[in-house]
Amino acid sequence: MQIGSVMLAGRLVLAPMAGVTDRAFRQICREHGAALTVTEMVSTKALCYQDKKTPALLSLAADEHPAAAQIFGHEPETMAEGARIARAVSGCDIIDINMGCPAPKIANNGDGAALMRDPALAARVIEAVVSAVDVPVTVKFRKGFDDDHVNAVEIAKIAESCGVAAVAVHGRTREQYYSGRADWDIIRQVKEAVKIPVIGNGDIFEPQDAKRMLEETGCDGLMIGRGARGNPWIFKRIQHYLETGEVLPPPGPVEVGEMILRHTRIHVAFKGEYIGMKEMRKHIAWYTAGLPHSSSIRRECNMLETEEELVELLKQHGMLDKESAFKYNIQNV
Repeated sequence: MQIGSVMLAGRLVLAPMAGVTDRAFRQICREHGAALTVTEMVSTKALCYQDKKTPALLSLAADEHPAAAQIFGHEPETMAEGARIARAVSGCDIIDINMGCPAPKIANNGDGAALMRDPALAARVIEAVVSAVDVPVTVKFRKGFDDDHVNAVEIAKIAESCGVAAVAVHGRTREQYYSGRADWDIIRQVKEAVKIPVIGNGDIFEPQDAKRMLEETGCDGLMIGRGARGNPWIFKRIQHYLETGEVLPPPGPVEVGEMILRHTRIHVAFKGEYIGMKEMRKHIAWYTAGLPHSSSIRRECNMLETEEELVELLKQHGMLDKESAFKYNIQNV
């Protein structure tokens, strides 16, 4: 799939998720087949006001390319300047505009999905960002703000006319948040309305879901969000299924345990042990969902403070074996 001047090695994209798609998780997903990764959303106001913590959200690994930086806001001038800063700070290959976030603290401020209520303003924002940067610009948005204002096709046409290189469409309204089922037909409608690549998003949790979305919508790419939490294997499993028709089995407890440990070590290397271990707790809960004793593991992982404690927890629940010990230099497994 090609987005403007950027050629991707595949058509699977890791969706931007606040508090989830940090540098460590993006690295893990890229290793498992994500052709494009996107940073957590970044406030252009924070960038323009030189907030000290914000640039860290844009940190890319040297080999994390192609990658997109996602920005949010609703003031054209601020969005343009923020896009320039995001591009300079991150060295990203694509700038993505967030017009889909449903969170009250974002939408109630006129940002994210709220921009879909004002197509004229959305157009000015998009034009400003496209003019401000020297890389392709994409836009991620939803079916509409609510069932009475379903305007994804209109927003897609505006984006295309403003020079956007691709759009990603989530098949729910802002009012739905993540409840109910995603309406894939709106993705089909968008695909039929524009010539630029359309990336479908919403309810891709298994390889079969990915194939159905491609068949039912005709979309060019697939964006996986919640389906990838604690499950970076989904990219490899989707790609294998699309190529061969074979559904690879999900990982077993030991493979999950090894991934938890590797993810933790990468994250701790970036954030330090104190912050890194705290932030890993939610990831460990996602990784272990559905496994035997998962509720006990989640409860215990909320008290983890060191890597050594994590190793002991994984060993206790049979999620590390002798081979794991050799691979990760663990004693007494």
